[in-house]
Amino acid sequence: MSRERTASTGLAVALALGLALPAAAQPAPDTLAAVRERGVVTCGVTPSTLGFAQPDASGVWRGIDVDYCRAVAAAVLGDANKVRFVTPTTATRFAVLQSGEIDILLRTTTWTMGREATLGAAFVGVSMYDGQGFMVKRSSNISTLRQLDGSTICLLPGTTTETITAEYFRGHGMRFTPLAVPTIEALREAFLADRCNVYTLDLSALAAFRASRGAEADQLVLLPDVISKEPLGPAVRQGDWRWFNIVRWTHYAMLTAEELGVTSANADAAAASTNPDVQRLLGRTGDLGQGIGLDNAWAARIVAQVGNYGEVWERNIAPIGIARGVNALWTQGGLHYAPPMR
Repeated sequence: MSRERTASTGLAVALALGLALPAAAQPAPDTLAAVRERGVVTCGVTPSTLGFAQPDASGVWRGIDVDYCRAVAAAVLGDANKVRFVTPTTATRFAVLQSGEIDILLRTTTWTMGREATLGAAFVGVSMYDGQGFMVKRSSNISTLRQLDGSTICLLPGTTTETITAEYFRGHGMRFTPLAVPTIEALREAFLADRCNVYTLDLSALAAFRASRGAEADQLVLLPDVISKEPLGPAVRQGDWRWFNIVRWTHYAMLTAEELGVTSANADAAAASTNPDVQRLLGRTGDLGQGIGLDNAWAARIVAQVGNYGEVWERNIAPIGIARGVNALWTQGGLHYAPPMR
């Protein structure tokens, strides 16, 4: 048998058995083609976090992560409603992304080097600058992190939160007992049932939980200390760089639209603007859309059907009591900065 035939046979056997292939031998995914054939964009989201991803009373998903998914659908399929949501656990989310079950991971996930280096994820940008915080009950009379020495802390396993908590307490000569709870719903229940006296997660998730408690929200206290950087953002599979560019520039299109003052309410009128940046954003001039495999009206549909970044924030995050702060545009003292669309 020739060497060429032996190599072909080996490759076929490996593919049939689902064995790992060298990176150079693995076929590159074509997510855009799969999405168009399927007719929906499938996104992995957290199952029940107010402001990020949660079905309303009518079963309609709402939240900033939901809106990001809808924005991609508007760009790619022309209809922001052509979406499907999957709710992987913290432990399975990257495997679900790699399997192709979802097209985008939007599950309040922190962008880290380790996740890109070892899990095959490519983060397209930062949709929210966040940080790890701590929640206690008002009745505990705890007001500082130093008072948490010896506490039992509820946390999610397999997250950056778990590692950072251990590093922080060890570095400050403090002790704690971790109570690892596998799902966010069970984590909240454990905290409310006093199985732990401290609940730690990203500040945004803690604020969302407190807001969801309604009249009882005042009984929950967020400590003022923030012990980490948690840049949250959409992730896609490495290797499919056309899809990466589509999701990345969907994010930047929403930021650019806010910077230029283009909103869902004035998008049609803005098409008549003589501002060259507005003209390029809305596809009235140039061929930027074609460069990433879309038509030139892709960003105009995002703004018209979903809104700019500021609209998405005001609709989803402002109601849970989080100020823009570092999530403001760079022109307003924040960190959000979109590369030029030209």
